[in-house]
Amino acid sequence: MRLLERMRKEWFMIGIVLAIAGAKLEPSIGVNGGPLMPEITVSYIAVATIFFNSGLSLNTEELTSALVHIKLHLFIQIFTLAFFPAAIWLLLQLLSITPINEWLLKGLQTVGCMPPPVSSAVILTKAVGGNEAAAIFNSAFGSFLGIVVTPLLLLLFLHSSSSVPFTSIFSQLFMTVVVPLIIGQIVRRYIKDWLERKKPPFGAVSSSVLLVIIYTTFCDTFSNPDIDLDRFSLILILFIICSIQLSFMLLTFIFSTRNNSGFTPADTVAVMFCSTHKSLTLGIPMLKIVFAGHEYLSLISVPLLIYHPVQILLGSVLVPTIKSWMVSRQKGVKLTRPTV
Repeated sequence: MRLLERMRKEWFMIGIVLAIAGAKLEPSIGVNGGPLMPEITVSYIAVATIFFNSGLSLNTEELTSALVHIKLHLFIQIFTLAFFPAAIWLLLQLLSITPINEWLLKGLQTVGCMPPPVSSAVILTKAVGGNEAAAIFNSAFGSFLGIVVTPLLLLLFLHSSSSVPFTSIFSQLFMTVVVPLIIGQIVRRYIKDWLERKKPPFGAVSSSVLLVIIYTTFCDTFSNPDIDLDRFSLILILFIICSIQLSFMLLTFIFSTRNNSGFTPADTVAVMFCSTHKSLTLGIPMLKIVFAGHEYLSLISVPLLIYHPVQILLGSVLVPTIKSWMVSRQKGVKLTRPTV
């Protein structure tokens, strides 16, 4: 099962490259008004499909066992949706004086505003042997919370309120995100046994639809001759993203391993992955809605497209190290426990 999941993620990364290359070769197909009609098929149908699929696949029954760890959940959600975007904002005040493309910097801010992913943090926590139930809860709860909080954060950090059509943005979010998610959960109740028996490829469906969204987003970019992405900015953004990932993982590790934190080594593993990972599956559709018609939407999306594979690759590389730390710490706890 883990091998299949890894193959799917590798296929998806290749798919992102092919989607961007395809948009570069023939952008006229996916632009607004083109044969794909993304203003309808992507903005409404594709986004709604992703969230219906999320509602159908989200097993909320598994979350009840993790509800008691209130302190753990608060730490993860506050770090993800409050500290992370605020820290990125402060960093961007320094980076704004550099020659890095300003729209890529705005894209970094959108990364900070994103909710945790539904899959990668859970998979890596499970691979290490951490608190999987807590990872599942925070990934799912963070996704639900992100539906409301993420658009507000995006508007807070990247727009002036006078120029933003709040009503149209939130009405589209409600119709294409909230409603399909609720319908997916309702349908799941009636076909739960069939879903558990057949195990449909939810991840593959969402990934395929997401590739279409990415393709049409970059079609708009490559059809606009005024947009230019320099390699220097791109390389710096990649370095900054790797630095952010490592720094925030180290920060969450330090905070969650303090003597008075109350977290177990297994909890720390869940904290490290859930607090620092960001959702591409939820993020790209939300950017498509909030920045609908924006000529630099694709450049704003680039940091999130980079952050996604980086968090998976970096997490996978660190799994053996984190696992050996957790095992040694757990052995130490057992040795120091008094015998009766």
